[in-house]
Amino acid sequence: MKRIDFRDQIARNNLKSFFLIASIFAVFVALGYVFSMAFDPSYFFIIMIFSITISLLYIWVGYYNSAKIAIASVGAKKAARHEYKQYHDLVEGISIASGIPKPELYVMHSPQINAFASGRNPKNAVVCVTTGALEKLDKEELRGVLAHELGHVANFDIRYMTIATILVGMIAIASEMFLRSLWFSNGGNNKHPFLIVAGIMLAILAPIIVQLVQLAISRRREYNADASAVKFTRYPKGLIGALKKIQHENYPEKKVSKAIAPLFFSNPLKGFLGTHPPIEKRIEILERM
Repeated sequence: MKRIDFRDQIARNNLKSFFLIASIFAVFVALGYVFSMAFDPSYFFIIMIFSITISLLYIWVGYYNSAKIAIASVGAKKAARHEYKQYHDLVEGISIASGIPKPELYVMHSPQINAFASGRNPKNAVVCVTTGALEKLDKEELRGVLAHELGHVANFDIRYMTIATILVGMIAIASEMFLRSLWFSNGGNNKHPFLIVAGIMLAILAPIIVQLVQLAISRRREYNADASAVKFTRYPKGLIGALKKIQHENYPEKKVSKAIAPLFFSNPLKGFLGTHPPIEKRIEILERM
């Protein structure tokens, strides 16, 4: 079995994430081109400027308050050091190894083994673990999970996903505006009907396609955080042990917002779209490091 160097894994995932982001941008450009060809170019500028403005304003608020929103949405409480000493000690050690400031630590009540990190940058990050993770994981397994979450922080994954969300939002708004504009125009009668049909098909399919790409980006960032955890701890067995426990855990579904679900170490929503890679695949890759 061929070994995998965590440095190569991180580099590959970063490259794939970049191309996935670029592909969403390419869809946005394609939309603009078809829309401008189907209608007067002035429609293109109106649609694009409006969609960009709305998307940026909507995401800007969420981006700068991402940590507060995530913590409040799950009802997490701040982890007091005297009550969760090991939790604090492990995060402090990983923070030193990763070269990032120690984030604020929180605990959420859930029997499910899980955790998440949020925040727009390492200086404004938070890490939250479930009571299930603290109770069921041994020290090395918990270290692996926490290293994974700090990997998200160190890799600026919130920023990555914010860029993807802005682009997806712009495409969704632009598509909706194009479809609605058909009711208030003469159908672009100076253009070839094929362009109108192409525009309608693209406006319907583009939001679906880019959402699938967004999910692929989320999965890439999970693989990247796994590799970063190995980089910080030099001990993949801890993370593997935690994943195996989650794999065999028959947990009750944790009721969380679908917007927050992608942040978690393990998908907290059964049957939800694939924001995370299969646990079996994550274990397979880690066992080769």
